[in-house]
Amino acid sequence: MRGLTGIAKIVAGAVLALALGCAVPVAADDSGPPILRGDLQPGPDETVVVEAQRLSDNDYRLGANDKLHLTVYGEDDLSGDFQVDSSGMLRIPLIGDMKVAGMTAHDLETFVENQLGNGYLKDPRVSVEVTQYRPVYVIGEVNKPGPYSYAGNMSALNAIALAGGFTEKAVESTVYIRHEGDTEEQPVSTDQLTRIRPGDVLRVKETAFWNVADVVSPLTGLGYFVNAFAT
Repeated sequence: MRGLTGIAKIVAGAVLALALGCAVPVAADDSGPPILRGDLQPGPDETVVVEAQRLSDNDYRLGANDKLHLTVYGEDDLSGDFQVDSSGMLRIPLIGDMKVAGMTAHDLETFVENQLGNGYLKDPRVSVEVTQYRPVYVIGEVNKPGPYSYAGNMSALNAIALAGGFTEKAVESTVYIRHEGDTEEQPVSTDQLTRIRPGDVLRVKETAFWNVADVVSPLTGLGYFVNAFAT
């Protein structure tokens, strides 16, 4: 027994010496940046989801296909319903064709009052109301993609519902919106708080699974691919 105890002491001492020999000394001042292993790679970029701005009637800019009701008080012959054409022009009695795309309703009221007051009417009062906004466009993974009439304070979910809802391949949490006049689309949350604007293009993306499945299925058959993932 005494011999075994001696052997145990020798083994324990060897293990302790080995541990001390492998230890890495810690520098007294380690204020520099940490050293990263070469095999570590940065993660994928995070998608930042933003809220689309709510439409304000005072800030709304007129555009092609908007329908307006123009009232010249006391002058029924000059009042009526009008539509902005595809080039952003509007034909108004006594004034003729004018470029209204980019104007607000208040801008148009002021302009028409100034024009009519210049030799036609004394102190004219004009009111402009947008009776039908230009459509929004819903594309991608919805059941009925296409243009749809805009309604006041319309949300992304409202537009998607008009387009028949999501397909089984859709990413439902986020929709990509490109505002009229912009060149890039932005990701926004798909909920009732996400307001859209007339002329917006909403794109519903396909999930990563179905994106890969659509590429692979012509080669393997979609049923085989889905079963392979399920097992």
